[in-house]
Amino acid sequence: MSEFTPPQDSAAPATNARFRPSAVEALPLGSIGDAVGVSVPGPDAETSVTGISLDSRAVEPGDLYVALPGAARHGADFAAQAIEAGTVAVLTDEAGARMLALSADTPVPVLVVDAPRNVVGPLSALIYRSQSGADRSLQLFGVTGTNGKTTTTYFITSLLAALGKRAGLIGTIEILAGGDPIPSLLTTPESTDVHGLLALMRERGLAAAAMEVSSHAISYQRVDGLMFDVAGFTNLTQDHLDLHHTMDDYFATKAELFTPGRARKAVVTVDDEWGRRLAGATAVPVTTLGTVPGTAADWTVASASPRGLGTEFTLHGPQGTELRLHTGLPGSFNVANAALAALMVLQSGVEPADLQAALDAADPFTVAVPGRMQLISGEPAAVVDFAHNTDALARALEAVRSPQPDSRLIVVFGATGQRDQGKRPAMGAIAARLADTVIVTDDDPHDEDAAAIRRDVLAGAQEEKASEGLTCELLEVFPRDEAIRRAVELARPQDTILVAGRGHEVWQEVKGVNLALDDRVELRSALTARGFNVLQDDRIES
Repeated sequence: MSEFTPPQDSAAPATNARFRPSAVEALPLGSIGDAVGVSVPGPDAETSVTGISLDSRAVEPGDLYVALPGAARHGADFAAQAIEAGTVAVLTDEAGARMLALSADTPVPVLVVDAPRNVVGPLSALIYRSQSGADRSLQLFGVTGTNGKTTTTYFITSLLAALGKRAGLIGTIEILAGGDPIPSLLTTPESTDVHGLLALMRERGLAAAAMEVSSHAISYQRVDGLMFDVAGFTNLTQDHLDLHHTMDDYFATKAELFTPGRARKAVVTVDDEWGRRLAGATAVPVTTLGTVPGTAADWTVASASPRGLGTEFTLHGPQGTELRLHTGLPGSFNVANAALAALMVLQSGVEPADLQAALDAADPFTVAVPGRMQLISGEPAAVVDFAHNTDALARALEAVRSPQPDSRLIVVFGATGQRDQGKRPAMGAIAARLADTVIVTDDDPHDEDAAAIRRDVLAGAQEEKASEGLTCELLEVFPRDEAIRRAVELARPQDTILVAGRGHEVWQEVKGVNLALDDRVELRSALTARGFNVLQDDRIES
């Protein structure tokens, strides 16, 4: 998912009411002042606070409104709307306080701190009591890494369900809090919403929650005030360098999750140098996982063999412990995702025998994950996947390549605008090397020129084709729905089509306009028009 920092009080509709429990025990404003080092004098100290919000449109009566500085506007500009909606106090910085003093009389207390962003997470935890209580009634699993976060969190919740535990989910695709799914706008919501969601899950009697933790979430302090029972690491490959600039900075941001102030235990995949570096540096108890042959780790994958579209394999652990696993999703990366999910649940305190019984009875790693290796048809094999960087695209192409000698692999993909430009030619080169027909099209151009993005991708593909003497066919087709139709027109029943980059997303952003576009819908429509049979649901066929 494309991840921007949402502007303060942006035009998007507010949905905070869905991100908090129905009842919150009131907290005196004086206690909030004490927590941030601000004295609240007189009767104001007894003012009851029952919520917290960064968005004036999402304020509910009893909320503390946090007015943060933004790129274009200061949150203090919207304090009047927040007060009208029922906020009982405003927390802001010196600049915000001056704006409030100059604009008009403010009829609610104003708390002033040097860096309000730094206290939002801890205050949200305090107000919602999201993880308070000696019983630790809601276990929290956090998964970070470049690729595999979404699938691993789905696998964790599926395995917990097989163990008889109701679990919530906070991630790229949706938020599950024991009720109707809530579409997700960010990989990790704002900290006010995260803490409200965890309190909502506790209120609804859930036993655990799995959360994707992006580098943006750590950088923008969306997971501040949280303590993860088990943090998991998938891998680290080039991505988001528009934010982090260097791989070392990207790694350092991810590594913040694996510190005693954020996690109690860690499970780290050590297939790459970054995983090994992380495992060696973390100060929390760590269990290592190796899924590549020859990798030294506490737990290693062995005896992997095909089973349907997926893989069955064994995890070898300390003192001869073994776990037998199966995933119905194709690709070695899903073996790694399943292994990581199993070990994270194991490290949460589940006995190996109980874990094995759940794995045998429920096959929890054959759960369908929307837009992640999602099979749309069988002949031709047509798959939609979220692969949007070099490593993920390579893994996806390798995973869907048919062993049939007369089968061709057709890929449709593009690159996202206003993101790491350095990966564009590399993605083109990977596609030229691993596919027979490469159709370069648009992803989410955002405000960048779409043709320029396509040129960058095509340049990498053309250079790779020329330098390696490849025979692949290179095409540039746009818009994206036309590119998908072209892929289907070229496909024979024995071929494979991979539509990569957008996965579950249903909107394409072009010059500030959101266009309705779902790769799965377009692919099904094109296949049906040619008389091919399509799968009518999202099950993984095995």
